[in-house]
Amino acid sequence: GITCTSEPDVKGNIIEAINYPVRIFPIGRLDKDSEGLILLTSDGSIVNRILRVENAHDKEYIVHLSSSIKPDFKKKMESGVEIYNPVRSEMTKTLPCRVKIVNDTTFIIVLNQGLNRQIRRMCSALGYHVVRLKRIRIMNFQLGNLKKGEWRELSSQEVTELISLLKHPSR
Repeated sequence: GITCTSEPDVKGNIIEAINYPVRIFPIGRLDKDSEGLILLTSDGSIVNRILRVENAHDKEYIVHLSSSIKPDFKKKMESGVEIYNPVRSEMTKTLPCRVKIVNDTTFIIVLNQGLNRQIRRMCSALGYHVVRLKRIRIMNFQLGNLKKGEWRELSSQEVTELISLLKHPSR
């Protein structure tokens, strides 16, 4: 239910929710109906390096559907799905991704792309409805045991690792 924006005029924004003592902003976004890991930073120079598709930084999600997964679902998702791109008012095919079926209605997906509501739109295009979507990893950062609304600062080792990963994309 939090809006992933640093715009102060947007009620219920992530910056308001975190109430951090210095100016920070989110790297990427989660839609209001989703939950999970999001990185926040005060260093604007790293944002595009993390988000650029060509840098191939993984984002991993666990997705729960309202109906059973059919046998061809994994192959269709992994090869890319035609979805409507509202920015360009045209259909676009998503980039290949990795999918692991967890059970009858749950799967894990790893994307390098980050289109608006991408997973929900991919599933919808294949006839499925997402009932819960949770981001569990960005690059090498895991959500771990953090609960909804909890946050923590990166350790100095994690910051060093992040800077190293950003110097060497596609790792």
